[in-house]
Amino acid sequence: MIRHFCGSSKNAFGEVWKIAEIRLKKLEKSFEVSKNRHPVLRQFSTNLDTEKITVILGRSGCGKTTLLRILAGLESLDGGEILFEKPEKLGVVFQEPRLMPWLTLEQNILFGADKKKYSKNQLKEREEGLLKLTGLEKFGNAYPDQLSGGMMQRAALGRALACDASYLLMDEPFAALDHFTRQTMQREFLRICVEERMGALFVTHSVDEALLLGDEILIMENGKVGRWFDIGKEMPYPRDLLSEEMINIKREIVKTLENKPAM
Repeated sequence: MIRHFCGSSKNAFGEVWKIAEIRLKKLEKSFEVSKNRHPVLRQFSTNLDTEKITVILGRSGCGKTTLLRILAGLESLDGGEILFEKPEKLGVVFQEPRLMPWLTLEQNILFGADKKKYSKNQLKEREEGLLKLTGLEKFGNAYPDQLSGGMMQRAALGRALACDASYLLMDEPFAALDHFTRQTMQREFLRICVEERMGALFVTHSVDEALLLGDEILIMENGKVGRWFDIGKEMPYPRDLLSEEMINIKREIVKTLENKPAM
């Protein structure tokens, strides 16, 4: 079940401020495998701050992608509820760009835009703005087969933003890229999140990527919330993976993952 709530709280001065979050309450999901039900999410509960980058780590089969697909509306829940503070528009970026080969880059980016909301001139401005934001302003008329893997992933990110997304769902979006392109995309992703003032739920298998990008790191264990690492306040961007602090955090994360095999 998906509902909306109006959240607010008070700071130390008694001033009222809004809580920008998505609340996940006791989520349940299972799949049928060989006529048996295989649980993937088990009473999964947490709050997602929509102004932060929350990275989910966990072994294969622990429920990371299933959780993201449920939030994206691509899978249904068996139980539990998702509560939004306000009607959030969620942009989704998959591991594969999933661009339509018969459309140009600019047409792919604007495919998900609400064309009834904007005039023709406004759509053109939005197209130009997104191409510039993603560093693709010189390739608007190109087709996907004329682009590199990194450029196609930038286009996929631009398409997710074109729907006026206020929060991003990222399912291992850079996993198929080479090392150097992946580093570039990580920097571009952080830049866009800062410029657009938006957060994301970012699924990855890479501990290094989680440390580079995450304000928060959530370890999933057998479909449940395992351990949280809140590193945003102590580790400003850009981060040095070779610093003593980062090495110590990485050691703790790896230890947690090694001790909790997925079912």
